[in-house]
Amino acid sequence: MTPYEAFQAVEMRVGRIVKVEQNEKARVPAYKLWVDLGQEVGVKTSSAQITDLYAQESLEGRLVIAAVNLGERRIAGFNSQVLVMGVPDEEGRVVLLRPSQEVPLGGRVY
Repeated sequence: MTPYEAFQAVEMRVGRIVKVEQNEKARVPAYKLWVDLGQEVGVKTSSAQITDLYAQESLEGRLVIAAVNLGERRIAGFNSQVLVMGVPDEEGRVVLLRPSQEVPLGGRVY
């Protein structure tokens, strides 16, 4: 597999966070997210350790990038179906990746 083929194998799409709850069972503070990834994929769940930089109320309505084909994982009693993408800042806190302007939900990253 070439590096480009490997990149293409990971399906990343644009979604909008539509619901956020604190995951009370998580050892490390985390949110339970519901992300609308458009008509083709639908609303999927994700567990995210992003409480350091993001208040719950600031996340609803935010566009994010999520990997949608990595499989499901059970994290602290919650089914995480997609991986919301982020990068660490200077202190190791997760900064979410997002488009710089409004785009259609479900759009594939390429």
